[in-house]
Order: sequence, then C-alpha cells, then structure tokens
Amino acid sequence: MIFKKTWRWFGRNDNITLSDLKQIGIEGIVTSLHNIPNGEIWPIEAINNLKRYIENNGLKWLVVESLPVSESIKYSGKNRDQLIENYKISLANLGKSNIRTICYNFMPVIDWIRTDLEKKQDDGTYSLYFSFIRFAYFDIYILKRTESEKDYSSDTLKKVHDLAMTISEKEKKELVENIIIKTQGFINGNIRETDKNPINIFNQLLLKYNGIDKKQLRENLKYFLQQVLPVAEEYKINLCIHPDDPPFPVFGMPRIVTGEKDIDWILKSVDVHNNGLTFCAGSLSSNINNNVTSLAQKFAFRTHFLHLRSTNILSNGDFVETSPLEGRGDILSVIKIFKNYTKIPMRVDHGPVMLTDIGKTYNPGYSFLGRMKALNEISGMIHAVSQNI
Repeated sequence: MIFKKTWRWFGRNDNITLSDLKQIGIEGIVTSLHNIPNGEIWPIEAINNLKRYIENNGLKWLVVESLPVSESIKYSGKNRDQLIENYKISLANLGKSNIRTICYNFMPVIDWIRTDLEKKQDDGTYSLYFSFIRFAYFDIYILKRTESEKDYSSDTLKKVHDLAMTISEKEKKELVENIIIKTQGFINGNIRETDKNPINIFNQLLLKYNGIDKKQLRENLKYFLQQVLPVAEEYKINLCIHPDDPPFPVFGMPRIVTGEKDIDWILKSVDVHNNGLTFCAGSLSSNINNNVTSLAQKFAFRTHFLHLRSTNILSNGDFVETSPLEGRGDILSVIKIFKNYTKIPMRVDHGPVMLTDIGKTYNPGYSFLGRMKALNEISGMIHAVSQNI
C-alpha cells in the first residue's frame, strides 16, 4: 500500500475499538489527548500511556489530530507567549515519544461547521450538509451578531427572512446544537454540551477577534510558527495545518487557509519542510473556486498528512459530503498525484450514517460503517493506482 492507512479514534471511550480497526486493515491511529484542556502541557507520561495502549492492541499512534492551538494564540492575547511555551513543551514530549506528525488548525473560535449532521440522502443514508440559508439564519436571528446582515446578499437575506416565518423551535434548537455544540465539544472545542448558555459563550469568544482582519490573523499564525517550528525541526516533527472548513469567512471572522494563495503564503511564511499541510480534499472541494487536483499537484511536496473525502456543491451553493467515488474532491486524481509521495499517513475523513449505525451515538461525521465503506472504496482506488491499472 502506497499510503499508511489510518483512522481517527477518540480514545478509550470511543465506541469503535482498536480491535475493530485492526480487523478492517487499519495500520495507524490518529488521535489526541482529548481529556487535557486547550493550552495545558501534554505530559510525556500521558502520551506514552496512550501510545503503549495502542501498541498493545497491535497498532501504532502515527498522527496527533490535533494538538489544539489556543484562541489566545490566534487573536494574540496577553498570555500568548506562555501558551506557545506550553505548546513547545508538548511538541517536544511528542517528539521524545517518536510521534512525528501533528495536524492542527488555525480557525478562529470554531472548528468545522455543518447545519445538518444527518441529512437524508436518496439512497437512505445520512450525510453531513451545509445550508447557506440556515447558516445565515443562525447568524442573524439566533446569534444576533452585530451587523451580520452586511455579510449576505439581498437574495440570501430574503430567503433567510422567509425561513424566519416558518422555522420551528425544534429546528432552531437543532441549529444551535449542530453548529456550535455537537461538532465542537468532542474535538477540544470551546463549547461543551454541558454548557448552559452556549450562545453567550460563543458571542463572547467572537468579541475577542474584533478588529482582527485576514492580514493580522496571518501574522499571528506566522508568529506562532516562528516560535514552534525550531522545536519541530529538532524532533523531526511535521506540523500540518488543516484547511478551513468550510473554506470561506464565517461570523465576520477571516479564514486564512481557504485555497492556493493562502496555502502558498503559509508555507513560504516559514519556509522549512516541517511547516507543512494536511491535504483535506473534502474541505478544499467545498469552495467552488478551488480545483482540488491542481492544489494537490502544487502542494504535494509539503503535504505530510492526507484526508481523503469529497463533497458536492449544489446549484443553490449548499454543499453535501459524498462518496469518495464522486464529487469535487476527485479522489482518484489526488491518489495518482500522491503516488510518488509514499507512506504518507492517510485517513478517510467523515462518512455517512448507514445500516446498523443509524441511531447509534457516534461523534458527528465519524460513523463506523460509513467510514469503513469509504475506506474500502479508497483502498480499491489506491490498489488500482499502485498497480498502474
């Protein structure tokens, strides 16, 4: 196999066991110390404890996803330098434990966003979905962000106001859960399901970014990289930034990893091999301006981790996650491009809810059978490419 087949696993409390993963052909684990709050040091004892547990089950901990970057680092708060020092110690501890690939993101306040976590498809499966109108409704009517209407076209505003006349209380609650709770808490997010007033917490976090435009956020990322990359180089660690998801501005905040120009700027900002990319075909394909194949060709040389997933953009601008055999991700072409960059860790990223997984309590996007189906489809493509079929 030309790539190392990995799987995102959420620790010992994950419903999916390491034994399950070994049986379906997984070689390496992608995980994190989810119990440690953002900004705190990852003790080497905790790292090695989890690493031994994984190895005792016949697998290897190949990728950390993620070692979270604290908000104060992103918006340049007063304790930024102390948090960066903590990050450097955690990096060194991972390096001492021979873990060499670290995926992270620099998305302000919120990680990946979907308005629907189980949108029923024609085949009876359920997929992650992003509705622009429902997202705008959440921003304007639920979040009530100041001057939020300025970020949307007149046509979008009309549809949002029409939705406001018919949307139910249940649907409103689901939007809050889907956008800022269920997709965030399990990934070291800023908001947990136990928080009593998530809207207030979220708005307070947004205020931290007042006055920060794309240029300033870029400079804050560059400052962070300048501090941590010497440690990464010392321990032969590849830092891999994940594209923004979705890759366009949200909630009035800039996004700085959206496509070719952004990625090129980041890699050149600190031009060392250890400053690399997590190439997520799914995230990149959800921006109509991105040609995923061209991006793969340009940035394969600095890609250290692959997420193979695809999306379809609908005629109204919404996007939906789809099979790796379909969509704008063009996964087969991406595999062909990365063929010569062998042994990069690769994982399937998200999957539909299907068959006996329906109704089970997996983390959003991380069903078992849906991801296993995607893994089999991708494995078939990889085999065909490796054999020049």
